[in-house]
Amino acid sequence: MSQEDRYVAETTFYVRYAETDAMGIVHHGSYITYMEEGRTNYARQRGSDYASFERSGFYLTVTEIHTRYLKPARYGLRLTVRCWIEDMKSRSIVFAYEIIDTDTKELFVTGQSKHVCITHDGHVTRLPESWRAWRN
Repeated sequence: MSQEDRYVAETTFYVRYAETDAMGIVHHGSYITYMEEGRTNYARQRGSDYASFERSGFYLTVTEIHTRYLKPARYGLRLTVRCWIEDMKSRSIVFAYEIIDTDTKELFVTGQSKHVCITHDGHVTRLPESWRAWRN
């Protein structure tokens, strides 16, 4: 899938005080939460959500996270998480992220997370067909 054809979900919010350190800068761990919210919103926009995914007998486990911090974000800033599927195999999916200033479009963070689909008893299994259809 070309970059022009990929589906990108956008999630916008204001940085909360609790997500920052003593200097008012977003704590590095908060960006992982932002990415999680981005991919949750991606699934929701594509007609699914994690709650129904789990009710169907699946979990999506995180196996890798890569984050590149380009510039610190601060308390009160309005950010947008852009999320899309970078790669998908029968049993795994890689989401990519950009976290930008909503107003100026300045890039703060890029990242990727890889996930493997498992059953509730912990066995690796294929992604549900409804999720595999997102490749198209």
